[in-house]
Amino acid sequence: MIDIHAHILPGADDGAQTLTESMELIMQAKKEGITDIIATSHADNPHYDVTKNVVLEKIELLNIEMKRNNLSINIHSGQEIRIGQSTIEKLKNGELLTLANSKYILIELPTGGIPAYSVQIIQDILKLGKVPIIAHPERNRAIAENPNRLLKLINHGALAQITAGSLAGHFGKTIQKQSLQLVDANLVHTYGSDVHNTKTRPFLFDSGLRYLEKYKRLDAVDIFLENNARIVENGEVIILEPKELEKPKWWKIFA
Repeated sequence: MIDIHAHILPGADDGAQTLTESMELIMQAKKEGITDIIATSHADNPHYDVTKNVVLEKIELLNIEMKRNNLSINIHSGQEIRIGQSTIEKLKNGELLTLANSKYILIELPTGGIPAYSVQIIQDILKLGKVPIIAHPERNRAIAENPNRLLKLINHGALAQITAGSLAGHFGKTIQKQSLQLVDANLVHTYGSDVHNTKTRPFLFDSGLRYLEKYKRLDAVDIFLENNARIVENGEVIILEPKELEKPKWWKIFA
């Protein structure tokens, strides 16, 4: 299995802080059956901006340490890129990393909303021959208030990545329920752990999949895992027809 969203690089952002913590995460990933991880440190985030060179250097450091400990997980390069006015220029200049050197790019929206320029950036990314994947839309407040805001972005050509912990209930029942609704509406296409550490933000990769299996969303499990593999292979992902969702009552959104 392949995890396309993980903060495992030591001392890079708000993920693993030391090489020891990084190795603990890799050992946990092995137990979960993960064979490949795309390391997606924050880029152009107000709090963290991990450059391309730092990502590549720290992946090399991890590879050396894994070899020393006889561990074999494939670590691929990537970034979780907070979209902004400089995103397109940086992509053109080769300053930002795609996922595993593919055409796919993991982008992040601000937690509280969707910037007015989001559609334009999505369209401009597509014009560059690349495909934007929106990270954890289920945890965006504007999308929680009206899931059809995500539908609009999907209809403009973006894909979206659901988080294992959201499906596993790690962020609460409300986000768990909404995550399943996004799955059922075909508004999410890929699956990632967004792991940061072993305690408060663990992988929960298998737990999220088991939640989907429990509620008979077996096709979703197959599609997510297949699409993750196709991203690493730089292939075409499976996209089902998205559906419109009813806007939730405002008093139920964060109950």
